[in-house]
Amino acid sequence: MVSEAIDWGLAERVAVRLAGTDPFQGSYHFASLQPDFDELTAEAEALVGAATGLHSLLGPARARVADRQDWVRANIASFQRLLRPITSVIGEHLRGPMAPVARRAAGLEVGSLLGWMSARVLGQYDLLVIEDEQPEEQDLVYYIGPNVLALEKRYAFPPREFRLWLALHEVTHRAQFTGVPWMRKHFLGLVHQTLGSADPDPKRLLEAIKRAADQVRAGRNPLDDGGIVTLLASPDQRVAIDAIGGLMSLLEGHGDVTMDRAGAHLIASADRFSRVLRQRRDVKGVAKTLRKLVGIEAKMAQYEQGEKFIAAVEAARGPDFLNRVWSASTLVPTLAEIRDPFRWMDRVESSGVPHGALTTVP
Repeated sequence: MVSEAIDWGLAERVAVRLAGTDPFQGSYHFASLQPDFDELTAEAEALVGAATGLHSLLGPARARVADRQDWVRANIASFQRLLRPITSVIGEHLRGPMAPVARRAAGLEVGSLLGWMSARVLGQYDLLVIEDEQPEEQDLVYYIGPNVLALEKRYAFPPREFRLWLALHEVTHRAQFTGVPWMRKHFLGLVHQTLGSADPDPKRLLEAIKRAADQVRAGRNPLDDGGIVTLLASPDQRVAIDAIGGLMSLLEGHGDVTMDRAGAHLIASADRFSRVLRQRRDVKGVAKTLRKLVGIEAKMAQYEQGEKFIAAVEAARGPDFLNRVWSASTLVPTLAEIRDPFRWMDRVESSGVPHGALTTVP
């Protein structure tokens, strides 16, 4: 069972405590969010389909407005589903008198991360779907109500415009994972490859320290590419982590580009929204160090790298050429290709996939 590897109860208690409450959580404005997001999520889905050609194979998107505590609990449930296929492997490494300590340490780490993130997240698509298991609680587009309201008030955002803009981003992610038939399986396969090849050998830590020292001497921050997890990864794990990095850069960049384009004629303040959120991502000091440690800083870089990749491909070959990426998992750019788009373009041209190939529209 998952509880053998991680103390999920402790993770939830820690995250809920750190999440705290927001004055908007009890505001009368909160009640207006669910009907608004129900309507705007449906509108965003139509706009994203028209702009990208990606249409969900699972039916219409469902919006759920949550407070921070609800978001924490939903993510813990998702993590449990994600880790279930590898819990037997993890359990093998957690036997003996230190097992309870390891479980609690893992629970504390997961809870601390989720608690910290819960005050910053605005929306999220829950991509983990387990057949015949609480279908009403899966494949949901979440909006964190108190955080949305706080940002609208702080920057005097027009609420309907801002909410549609947010919906466009999250619905784009849903279209990517439910409109591209191979996407969800491919992504989860990479995650399981990363987690399933975990090696508890203490020598791994010593090797990681040596690699980190070598990178420091070379003038690089060893945490820049993905935090502690990447630093401690085995060679096989690094391959999977780099593949995930390339995929997520593509998806995040595509999400940002789509949210700006799909509703451009309806969202006059889109440029301002984009500037504010970019500034919000650019934190300094202790918060930046924490993000580097847990790998969030690398995720933030995925937005910018992905957008630059898309811009370069479209400028050189056009939007139809970019659409070839949805044809097969083998055409997903690697992290190196995200940083050098012409390498990807050359590889795709040699693959023989025709211009405008888009196999996802039903």
